[in-house]
This record gives sequence, C-alpha cells and structure tokens, in this order.
Amino acid sequence: MGRPLPELIVTEEQRSELRGWALRPTSAQALALRARIVLLCAEGVPNQDVAEELGVSRPTVGKWRQRFVRDGLDGLVDAPRPGAPRRVTDEQVERVIARTLEESPKDATHWSTRSMAARTGLSQSTISRIWRAFVLQPHRVETFKLSNDPLFVSKVRDIVGLYMHPPDKAMVLCVDEKSQMQALERTQPLLPMGPGAAERRTHDYVRHGTTTLFAALDAATGRVIGKCYRRHRATEFVRFLRVIDGSVPAALDVHLVIDNYSTHKTPAVRRWLARHPRFHVHFTPTYSSWINLVESWFSVLTNRRVRRGSFASTRQLESAVLEYIDSSNDSPRPFVWTKTADEILETLRRMCERISDSAH
Repeated sequence: MGRPLPELIVTEEQRSELRGWALRPTSAQALALRARIVLLCAEGVPNQDVAEELGVSRPTVGKWRQRFVRDGLDGLVDAPRPGAPRRVTDEQVERVIARTLEESPKDATHWSTRSMAARTGLSQSTISRIWRAFVLQPHRVETFKLSNDPLFVSKVRDIVGLYMHPPDKAMVLCVDEKSQMQALERTQPLLPMGPGAAERRTHDYVRHGTTTLFAALDAATGRVIGKCYRRHRATEFVRFLRVIDGSVPAALDVHLVIDNYSTHKTPAVRRWLARHPRFHVHFTPTYSSWINLVESWFSVLTNRRVRRGSFASTRQLESAVLEYIDSSNDSPRPFVWTKTADEILETLRRMCERISDSAH
C-alpha cells in the first residue's frame, strides 16, 4: 500500500486552459505533455496508467500532479532559470510561429531562416532555434492524395475491420504487385564502408531488364507468399492466385485486400474467383495504397535488399528477392494496425478543413 494521492480538483476554467495547452499547435511540447498528465489524472486515471499512455515515467506523473495540486496552473510552467535574461519575448516567438504557419514570403514559396529573420528583425540563429523547438520545417514537403472513391467510407471500415477483428477460420492476405523492379548493375565494384567513410558506389549503372514481384502478406503473422514473373498481366495474377490457393490450408477462407488495378478485375480473374468461393475480395479505395499492409512490406524489401544491390541479371534480382522472403518468413513480424476507422475518418475530416478551397 503506497501513500494516498493528494486530491486533484480541476475547475472548468482550469480544464479549458489545460485543453488549450494540450491541443494548441504553438504550445511548447513540455507544457502540452504536463497538461495532458493533469487532465488524465483529473479523470481518475491511476498514475501508472497515465505514465504508460503518455510514454513517461511514473515519478514524472507524480511530480506534475503534486505541482498542480500545490500551485495550480502556475505549477506547470517552468520556473525562471539562472543566467542572462531572455532577449526574445514570448510575443516575438508567437509572431514567428504564426508567420511560419499562416504566411508565405512574396518572392518564394516558403520561408527560410534568413528571410524570416529579415521579416521579423530577429537573428537567423534565433529563428532556427524557434523552428527546432516547435518542429517546424518549411523547406520540407510531403505528398498526399485524397480518395475520390464514392464508397471510401464503407471500404475503409471493411478493410480496417479485417485487420482489427479478422474473421474466424479465415486468413487475411494483403496482395499487390511490385512491378518494374529493375536489375541494375553498377559499372564498377562497390567501395566498402570503413572507419569514418561510408560505402561508396558509382552513380551510373547498366540495366539488365525488369521483373514483377507478386506478394501476399498474411496480416496476422507477417509471413509472405511471393512469386516473380517477367510480365504483369491478368494471366500472371491468376497464376499467383493458384499459388495462394495451394499455400493456404483448404479449411480456411481467404480474404484478399487488393487495389483497383485493371488486371485484378478482368473476366478471367472473375471466373477464377467464381470457381473458388472461399476467396473473398476486398478492394481498397482509390488513391489509398496506404491501407494495404503489403505496401509497408514492399518498402522494407526495397530498403533492405533491393536499393543498394547490384544485379547482373533479372534472374539474380529474383533470387535475391525470394531469398529475402524465405529469410523473413523464418522470423516473421506482422505490421500491427492500431488506428480505428473512426480515427482515420476524423483525421481526414480535419485535413479537409485545413486544405485551401476544400469546399470547391
């Protein structure tokens, strides 16, 4: 039996302020974490559970709980530290963050530390420190594509349901093709890595043809069924379906998660599926390859075995890929899907609200 925890009472006004700190993009990460700790403790969640949910230690939870009980909201703010006083005020920091998030320079598509420094009158190093503190990187950009599938919501719920609540006496397989895998041979031998020196290779290469990997990832175990073919047609897809049929125990149904590629919907494929009623097809929404777990496995395959390889023929490339599949199947690790369909749809809703002219 440990010591009784001090009673933690949060007023509605304090709760509103804490939620603002926890959710406001411009809040310091440390302050946002402390606000989340207090909010969870106020709901009666034990310190150990709060620590596990937020990824901190139990003493950390106890510290900020006690500070709030003793000093209220002021107890969550860092005390002044010794040393020279700050020359950059909170208002200046807030203006930098607001301009970074809401404005663009007239002569460029994004801010640099120099252009922001010139605009705000602060030094370049100060701008750099502020951006690092709030994890702002205006020079970086990532791509996205919203699905225009009219059945997007139902397809997301269907596939996520398969991942999180798979049916009994069935195997869920994520199927796709990694097409146009090039057998590239470097024109000179690689220079191996040494102390203080990275591995080096020539920038040019010789092409020795392409191959296509057909793969089916077992969502439950992480094991992969793979087969390489030189062409990428419905004929090869049907042949791969036969490989899957022979690899899955006859007593199990087979649920296939596949995309909308035309070779998956030809009359030949439909006839084969009609003759094999234990196969059930679940099509992903358009522009939503992220929901197919085999795409994550393709990324791992590329990074670990293909990208830095040098292959003198397509046969050599195929052998390397199939050897990797055999090796990974010896100690498989599944990709665990954790986000529910409702969470995905809520994330997309918020994204749409942030997109300029999303109403059009």
